[in-house]
Amino acid sequence: MIGVGFLIWCLELARGIIATYGGLGRGLGWHALFGGSTQDVPPPTVVAATMVTIVTTLALIAGAVVLVMSLINLAFPAVEIDPLLAKNLIYFFGHTFINATIYMAVTAVYEILPRVTGRPWKTTKVFLAAWTLSTTMVLTIFPHHLLMDFAMPVWALAIGQVFSFVNSFPVLIVTGLGALAILHRSGIRWDMVSTLLLISVFGWMAGVVPAVVDATVAVNLVMDNTMWVPGHFHFYLLLGLLPMIFAFMIYLARGEDATPRGGDLTAIIYLIFGLGLVTMFLVGGWASVPRRWAEHLPEWQIWDQIASVMAAGVIALTGAFVAMFLARIPALLREG
Repeated sequence: MIGVGFLIWCLELARGIIATYGGLGRGLGWHALFGGSTQDVPPPTVVAATMVTIVTTLALIAGAVVLVMSLINLAFPAVEIDPLLAKNLIYFFGHTFINATIYMAVTAVYEILPRVTGRPWKTTKVFLAAWTLSTTMVLTIFPHHLLMDFAMPVWALAIGQVFSFVNSFPVLIVTGLGALAILHRSGIRWDMVSTLLLISVFGWMAGVVPAVVDATVAVNLVMDNTMWVPGHFHFYLLLGLLPMIFAFMIYLARGEDATPRGGDLTAIIYLIFGLGLVTMFLVGGWASVPRRWAEHLPEWQIWDQIASVMAAGVIALTGAFVAMFLARIPALLREG
C-alpha cells in the first residue's frame, strides 16, 4: 500500500511536469543543456523533482516485481525465483528509493535559501548536467552493496564501484558550492531555519566520505558487516535529510521571521548530538564492531553508551522541532 501511494505520487508529479514543461526531458532541462537557451529552463526544484520522479518510479516497479515474484513462489513453490536476480531487484529498489528521499528533500534548500538571502538560485548548464549525471548513476550504483557476492558479474560490480565514487560529486558540488555562493556576504539572519539548511548541506556532503570508503572493495570486504554502515547512512539521514525536512516544516509553519529566539543555537546543538551519534557508529565500525548483534562485548559498550546519550539528545530535539510545527497547525488552519 505504501508503494502504491508513492507510485501515485510519482505519477502525479510526472503529469504536472509534463503538462507544464512538455516532457520529463524538458523537466531535466535537456533542451537547454544540449544547445538551447537557459532562459526557459525549469527552476532547480523542478529539475530535482523530475530526477526523483524518474528514479523513484523505476525503483518502485522493481520492488513490486520482486514482491509479486515472492508471493507467487509462496503460493506455488514449484515456480522458483533466481536468488541473485531477486537480491539485485531488492537492492535496486531499496538503494534507489532511500537516495531519492534525500534528492527530493534538497528542494527545501533550493527554495528557502534564496528566499531568506534574497538571491536567486540559477539553473545553469553545469547544474543541469550534474542532475542528469546523477539521474543515470543513482540507478546504477546499487551493486556496491553486492561486492561480496561472488556470483555477481564482475562488470556489474565494477560499475557499482566506479559510479559510487563519481556519483558523489556532481549534485553535491553544485548544491554545496551553490549554497555557499548564495550565503557569502548575503547578510543573512542566522535563525533556526537557515542554520538547519546549512547543517543539511554539510551532512549530505560529509556523509559521502564514509559511504565511498565502504564502497571500496578492499574496505568493504572487512567493514560492510560492521557498525560503519549504520554510521554512514545515519550521517546522511540524521544530518542531511532530517534537517532539510525540519527546516521546511518550521519555515512552512512560522514563516521567514518567526523562528524562535536562539533557534540557531538549538540547531547547532542538534548538529552536535547527531555528529556524536554517527561518530560512535563509525568508531565502532573502525574497531570491527559487528552490526545487527543483540549483545555487545564489554569492551565495545563504551561507544554504545555514548551513542545512547547522543541518540537521546537527537530524539529530544526532533520532538521539539515536530512540536513547534504541530503547535502552529491550528493557526495555519484559521488563516487559510
